[in-house]
Amino acid sequence: MSAGTVLAMSGDGILMDYHSCLGPIDPQLPKGDHLVPALSYLSQFEALIKKSRNKALSTAELVLLQKLDLAELHQFELSRDLSVDLLKKWLTSYKFKDWVVTETRRARVTLALKEERASWIARQLNDHERWLTHARGIDMQTLREELQLKIEDFGSDSDLKKAIWDYFWFLRDHMARHGLNSFVHTPYFF
Repeated sequence: MSAGTVLAMSGDGILMDYHSCLGPIDPQLPKGDHLVPALSYLSQFEALIKKSRNKALSTAELVLLQKLDLAELHQFELSRDLSVDLLKKWLTSYKFKDWVVTETRRARVTLALKEERASWIARQLNDHERWLTHARGIDMQTLREELQLKIEDFGSDSDLKKAIWDYFWFLRDHMARHGLNSFVHTPYFF
């Protein structure tokens, strides 16, 4: 869901219904034959560093700290930063492109305000401690209320709802038949 969330933020708008969800933007990186959550590694590394500053590391923790690959940790940091930077850039350039006046104060929206807002949303979605797991779905209501994202509820338009769900089931069937784990449909290829 995290890559899907980043892609959704690159659109001019976000359409969801009651059943839709986005996810935290916790980069998953290959390690051996599986993917690992970059933010979990960084969180644990920071906790061990904090304990070492306080001279409170156990022998077991010291051994674990010595086994960490610094280049790998750096890649985790770069991936974390990239996901935030992409979200900030794409929200500012696309989702917020027509945002000219604030909703409550009716103040003029500057580029700096768009970037500040996009950066805040990106940090919220990248907050590993808040969402607790990469697999957590974030529903439309949470995105609207807690992140103050404008989201169009396509569930309130019966024709649009039917068209989107028909497409979803068609695409899901296509992916299952071809053994696909992910899929992107653009105007140029299917």
